[in-house]
Amino acid sequence: MSDETVAIVEENVEELQGGTDENNLAVLTADLQRLQAEYANYRKRVERDRALTQEIAVGSVLSELLPILDDLDRAREHNELEGGFKSIADQLMSVVERIGLEQFGEVGSAFDPHQHEALLHSTSPDVSQPTATAILQSGYKFKNRILRPARVAVTDPE
Repeated sequence: MSDETVAIVEENVEELQGGTDENNLAVLTADLQRLQAEYANYRKRVERDRALTQEIAVGSVLSELLPILDDLDRAREHNELEGGFKSIADQLMSVVERIGLEQFGEVGSAFDPHQHEALLHSTSPDVSQPTATAILQSGYKFKNRILRPARVAVTDPE
């Protein structure tokens, strides 16, 4: 509730002390309704800002973890995840997935410049549209916000 709104209400109360009861009641009711609406909007705005701040903070932490997740993917590709290290890698992956981190980028998917970063380019008669033919580095998103685009090799039709 702003100081300006409180001042307006106090001013109206002082003005109405000499008027009729019905007029006083109508004006005071309108002021109260305006105050309640302003407070409800304030609460909604604070909750929305709080949720956005939390989402940005979690996204920032997840962004810092992306190089570690890339290293784990490379180790998995080369069959170097064994024993206790594999268990730790699996736990880390399950935690970030539970938080809401999504890995994306599949071979054969249509190239989308909003989700992919093209690092290599070739042409082929086997494709009918620009296609991601190799995923060089997976992309990640959190709550529909892309933290990092997938880095891909793109093949265009001839």
